[in-house]
Amino acid sequence: MYCAQDNFSGIVLDSKTNLPLDGVSVILFPINISAVTDVRGNFIFNKNISGATAIQFYSLGFENKTVLLSSFNSNQPVLLNPQKIQLENVTVNTKAGKEYATISKMDIKMRGINNSQEILRMVPGLFIGQHQGGGKAEQIFVRGFDCDHGTDINIMADGMPVNMVSQAHGQGYADMHFIIPETIELVDFQKGPYNASKGNFTTSGFVDLKTKNGLNNNLVKLEGGMFDTYRALGMFNLLNEDAKAKQQSWYVASEFAYSNAYFDHPQNFNRFNLFTKYNGKISDKTYLIFSASTFWSKWNASGQIPERAVNEGLIGFYGAIDSTEGGETSRSNINAQLINTLKDGSFLKNQFYYSNYHFDLHTNFTFYLDDPINGDQIRQKESRNLFGYNGSYHHQSFIGLTQFITEAGINFRQDITNNSELSHTKDRFVLLNRLMFGNITETDAAAYINETIKLNEKLSINAGLRFDRFFNLYQDHLKSDSVFKANAAIISPKISFYYHQNNSTQFYLNLGKGFHSNDTRVCVVENGRQILPAAYSADLGIILKPIKNLLFQPALWYLYLDQEFVYNGDDGTPQPSGKTQRTGIDFSVRYEPVKSVYIDADINYAHGRFIDEVKGQNYIPLAPVWSSTGGITYKNTNGINGSLRYRWLGNRPANEDYSLTAVGYFVNDFVLNYTKQKYEIGITVNNIFNVKWKETQFDTVSRLKNEAAPIEEICFTPGTKLAAKLSFSIFF
Repeated sequence: MYCAQDNFSGIVLDSKTNLPLDGVSVILFPINISAVTDVRGNFIFNKNISGATAIQFYSLGFENKTVLLSSFNSNQPVLLNPQKIQLENVTVNTKAGKEYATISKMDIKMRGINNSQEILRMVPGLFIGQHQGGGKAEQIFVRGFDCDHGTDINIMADGMPVNMVSQAHGQGYADMHFIIPETIELVDFQKGPYNASKGNFTTSGFVDLKTKNGLNNNLVKLEGGMFDTYRALGMFNLLNEDAKAKQQSWYVASEFAYSNAYFDHPQNFNRFNLFTKYNGKISDKTYLIFSASTFWSKWNASGQIPERAVNEGLIGFYGAIDSTEGGETSRSNINAQLINTLKDGSFLKNQFYYSNYHFDLHTNFTFYLDDPINGDQIRQKESRNLFGYNGSYHHQSFIGLTQFITEAGINFRQDITNNSELSHTKDRFVLLNRLMFGNITETDAAAYINETIKLNEKLSINAGLRFDRFFNLYQDHLKSDSVFKANAAIISPKISFYYHQNNSTQFYLNLGKGFHSNDTRVCVVENGRQILPAAYSADLGIILKPIKNLLFQPALWYLYLDQEFVYNGDDGTPQPSGKTQRTGIDFSVRYEPVKSVYIDADINYAHGRFIDEVKGQNYIPLAPVWSSTGGITYKNTNGINGSLRYRWLGNRPANEDYSLTAVGYFVNDFVLNYTKQKYEIGITVNNIFNVKWKETQFDTVSRLKNEAAPIEEICFTPGTKLAAKLSFSIFF
């Protein structure tokens, strides 16, 4: 606790874990002046405020609490007790940049996360597609973007970057399979480039996955299902109750998964994860958050298949042309954060992280187009060391009754990649020739400032400015180790306005500039010119709770991108595209007709086009147009709980003239659990109605063996058949 400038302050903790609670609404009653706790659980009010008699505390998933001001002791933490989440307890009062915080907390607590793919699906309007079995990073679609594997969305885990720059398979490649789903506490996200602390790839938005700071209980979970699918998970506390009383927590989690999947050729997918995290108050003014993890995965894959091969009966819908595709990957991480409170109540955050990463992928998209004898299989391989630092200073002050919340920070990231390789191979193990082979060093140094001005209880302004400087170096082993360099910089301003009409209505307007970088091998070819395409975006939205059990969140948005210019790692050539613009509507609704039933739906529309192309030739390939997700969740005090969910992705253009269509799909998933204090039994059924659907689709020119001429058509990866699995969990 602190008394900055003699202001009125306090701290809020979770009574179960005794750890700080971020994002708690704190309201002075009856004058209705509010504050929100920070990452330390701290809140602050102006010392000149008068007329208050009590303090009220609201946080989703915790019991509301009221403390008389006359009995409040700023040196005594306020403890909030966890409770079942109810929409009626929600108050509309979000911090700057946290427009979707309420929806995110509701969804993850009510719906849960059943597998690693479900993590990103927590973001309204975001779709994922897997096109090489379970080991490869998912393809991401959001806000009219085909983000490939991460080019236009910034993904983090506890503030550590997931995206890989200048990756062997694609720019921004974001493989999240090193994250154990049950360790996720919150999916923090914002659509658009409006947060000054978030840099590269933040065009359509960012997602920061927050792992649990502590466990409420130990867990052992076993799963088994169709297609030889098995999984074992364990999560264990490593400290006793005495440590908890000292605000310290340490746990370990590990999983092993295996599956042959639903393809005609067994996938033989293996994945192992190990994760540990410590969160503790190591002195009166200092918190330490430390985590470490390691991950390994190996699999076979059926890859993308041409429609004609299925239609002509050469292979089945779940078959393969090249059954030797597959891959192996691993990642080990160290992530440490120190939070130091200063004498005036402000605080410093220092984060250091390191990743050691290996990637080896064999794919074949064109089959026998270029090499009619051996086939066109390629290998993309790399080994990488990733070093980074994030530092920030946070301060709150008052001038009169106007509150100023200041965040200033610096970011540093360096990727050192050895022997990044694109090779022509046969049957996965025979090297025919190398197409690209070299070492990549990429450095991003950035500084930013983010200022929130709370003019009064209704109006707040958030303004930010960010500067990034990139240094790119490529040592080409195929050109006598010649070294090529390029540097570039970009400035990204942002501003947002928030109008809090009351505890059921809030308006916001976001304006900002972001960017995505391009692969180093493209940067050096372009001599650093136009290799940081800027994105300019605007959001106008409202958070509305017209009645106690109903929440609406519509938003209109616009995004202009200087250049959709990304590295195509599959053939080793840069593919610059023109300027694009997108407009759209996002609409989310959450409803609880009765206390045991939770209904959610997200409907999204995006209209995207190339600007400088003629009409009819200006479609953005694979850009989603209409999409929707939703479901109904049932939770009963007798232990029975479950959900029925849907995903609908509409038809979209597969190429610039829309002569080929990526056909949409409608898929339903079902979950049913029986949960008691000490155990849980569950069943999960994906694609419960067993529809045939295409999870990913591409306009591809390919040639099958013995075909006289190549053919341009849709190549696709089939989505899962009906797939059921049982689970049994023990809590202790």
